[in-house]
Amino acid sequence: MPGVTARLIEAGHILGSAAIVLDVEENNRKFRFWFSGDIGRQNLPLLCDPVFPQSVDFLMMECTYGDRSHPDPEVAYVAFRDVILRTFKRGGKVIVPSFAVGRTQELVYFMDRMISDGELPAIPVYVDSPLAVEASKIFDEFPQYFDAETQQFERISRHPALEFKGLTYIEDVAASKALNDRFNSMVIISASGMCETGRILHHLRNNIENSRNTIVIVSYQAPNTLGRRLVEGEKHVKIFGEEFDVHAEVVSIEGLSAHAGQDVLLRYATATRASLKKLILVHGEPNAETALQAKLAQTGFNSIVYPKWFDVVEL
Repeated sequence: MPGVTARLIEAGHILGSAAIVLDVEENNRKFRFWFSGDIGRQNLPLLCDPVFPQSVDFLMMECTYGDRSHPDPEVAYVAFRDVILRTFKRGGKVIVPSFAVGRTQELVYFMDRMISDGELPAIPVYVDSPLAVEASKIFDEFPQYFDAETQQFERISRHPALEFKGLTYIEDVAASKALNDRFNSMVIISASGMCETGRILHHLRNNIENSRNTIVIVSYQAPNTLGRRLVEGEKHVKIFGEEFDVHAEVVSIEGLSAHAGQDVLLRYATATRASLKKLILVHGEPNAETALQAKLAQTGFNSIVYPKWFDVVEL
């Protein structure tokens, strides 16, 4: 529109995510408005780091994890590798409930690295989620948007980051069901990530009572979900209305959240403090916003807004 120039800036949250920058000129007044969208983390597998704002007058940014920071993704890498090795040593299966977009691709890339570097033997890995399969195809189609580390890995290994010997992407229902008739060690990654719907429920039902197996939780689990009940250590859970005893090992791995933690959010905001006239915090629960605002105030921010539903913020 006249008087407004829009640009998309790398947000580092998922492949293709972007912050929106508006350079506005109206009534003899010029200003820059930057909307962060979901801010990604630094050093996440596959993804480029988020670009921090510059020379911004008004910044609207998310504060989902304004109350805490995340462990380094490499800590999650090591924990995931160790779980696989431990489970395979006792002849079990690794069952991973995973978000179809983003988290699944990160885990596949982790295992590609592990096998390529000799940290894991060649193992059977199944991605059993039609949406995850389609999302992975998109990742494979646009490797130019991977971070420099991943692009270098592809050059050295001479194969795509999300493809390796032993990896099978499953879309067919019959092929999905057939996994439950196999008793050899394997890794199964399936949706949904909170164990509420999808093919993961079938894999849990068929593997949760075997103490050789491991269920690996790799993402946030909302209250009252099956995933949350597993994380909280419940020993009896219902799947498809039937009660099962939890004999499988349950492991929760932190460090893979795609949202920036408090430390990155602080750096994101302070990157443009010299020019900033107003900071607007959104997409965060009150406790997260309060904690982040307190940290920002300590660094000299004094014009912070946390709008409520239907509030109007004047620029």
